[in-house]
Amino acid sequence: MIHSQSSSFSNQQSHTYLKLAGWIVLVLGLGSGVGIFFGPDAQFYALAKPTWNPPNWLFAPVWTILYALMGISVWLVRRNGTTSRTEITSAMLLFWLQLALNLLWTPIFFGLHMPALAFLEICLLWLAALFTALAFGRISSSAGYLLVPYLAWLSFALVLNGTIWLLN
Repeated sequence: MIHSQSSSFSNQQSHTYLKLAGWIVLVLGLGSGVGIFFGPDAQFYALAKPTWNPPNWLFAPVWTILYALMGISVWLVRRNGTTSRTEITSAMLLFWLQLALNLLWTPIFFGLHMPALAFLEICLLWLAALFTALAFGRISSSAGYLLVPYLAWLSFALVLNGTIWLLN
């Protein structure tokens, strides 16, 4: 009997970590895919940028970490068994909205070469990410805190986007 319970727990634990990996791969895959198709090009490199613009090599590792944190955060929310389905559904809608806005920014800025429209869009993204972090935090404080680095980076990206727009 003990062996059966132990085996069941192990299978359940494996399934839980597969879901975690699935969320990380999904979010990271979507972000990376958009970056691959609409990443910086010659027109971007020709733009005037502020002296405090980070080196280009920094963006991929930062976004990899941020997307992984998003995946962990959404996994924590989805596995919460004490919160109402309605609250989780609302939080998930906010998550999908902010992720869609996140994925949309890259084609607007790099693909369409429209820093003004991208600035407007990243302002909406920042608000959606803030509301997502707050909603996630009500369900799981860890899930909310995991989105703080994302909000910090988005804040920096918003100012950088606005500055590039004004310089060009």
